[in-house]
Amino acid sequence: MDFEILKTDEHTKARAGKITTSHGVIETPIFMPVGTVGSVKGVHQRELKDDINADIILGNTYHLYLRPQTPILEKAGGLHKFINWDRNILTDSGGYQVYSLAANRKIKEEGVKFKSHIDGSFHVFSPEKVMEIERSIGADIMMAFDECTPYPCEYGYAKRSMHLTHRWLDRCIAHLEKVPPKYGYHQSLFPIVQGSVYKDLRTQSVEYIASKNADGNAIGGLSVGEPVEQMYEITELVCDILPKNKPRYLMGVGTPVNILENIALGVDMMDCVMPTRNARNGMLFTAKGIINIKNKKWEDDFSSIDPDGHTYVDTYYTKAYLRHLFAANEFLGKQIASIHNLGFYLWLVREARRQIVAGTFLTWKTKMVTDMSNRL
Repeated sequence: MDFEILKTDEHTKARAGKITTSHGVIETPIFMPVGTVGSVKGVHQRELKDDINADIILGNTYHLYLRPQTPILEKAGGLHKFINWDRNILTDSGGYQVYSLAANRKIKEEGVKFKSHIDGSFHVFSPEKVMEIERSIGADIMMAFDECTPYPCEYGYAKRSMHLTHRWLDRCIAHLEKVPPKYGYHQSLFPIVQGSVYKDLRTQSVEYIASKNADGNAIGGLSVGEPVEQMYEITELVCDILPKNKPRYLMGVGTPVNILENIALGVDMMDCVMPTRNARNGMLFTAKGIINIKNKKWEDDFSSIDPDGHTYVDTYYTKAYLRHLFAANEFLGKQIASIHNLGFYLWLVREARRQIVAGTFLTWKTKMVTDMSNRL
């Protein structure tokens, strides 16, 4: 994996870069659509590629391990072939999903025992097991197995959890040396910085993570309920210490405003379920503000969904028709809204990149943050 910084903004810490893997180029900053079980909800791979133009999507180790299970993925030749996707894939390690199963898991030094949300069966994830699963999945970027702390989180617990994450990272690295890639191409491991909202712990963690000289690095444990100002504060602290010549991935973030503010702090990669989850509830993100398409005001509005949009659905369908689909509980409405939102997010990061290269990012970002916060 290769990472090149093409331009750094003069007024912020935003970077325009390029990641090159065996499955192609990822232009950064980038937003990565979430395809938890090998599917971005309601969106065909063809639409992701040809219309939304996603350079990379996410899969999830926990969910893919349970369904369809790794033997099926191996028979298919890996997740790329299983879902017919020839661009990049990143897999989360399942640490966040295990965190969300707080009532159904036990964390020990050797790993995590958890109960499947599907059938109640018990399973164990150790760092070694997770690395083997991620090899079977075949993602271009694999996340190290970590513990994601909740918010709020006591200092003592955050410290113990951070050190556990570091020990698990060392085991991930050691085991990967024993388990080569299965499908003939390189897979990169990204370690994850933890430490909750405590600056001294985050500093310790980022220094430890940086010392591993991985292909890239991730920031975890944010966007879990902490105030947004605290998220920005911790992100800036971590980005200032992480190696400048490696991509930085902020996990699970966020709103369009969050995206731009974190790009300004030096983040290169982000993901979130928000564009598709909110779409399924009728919320559309646009450059001029947020539309709740379920509102009665759109009932007889026959203008395009978004005249300034960047996918075919934006001008092919009207607001009135989309509102009708939601009122009738037709799944097509959720699909249209999901394509729109993903198209907007991908446009947003690509326009941010263009503005960084042009030297106009800060002025543009300031206006966009204001405009996108409007309720239309």
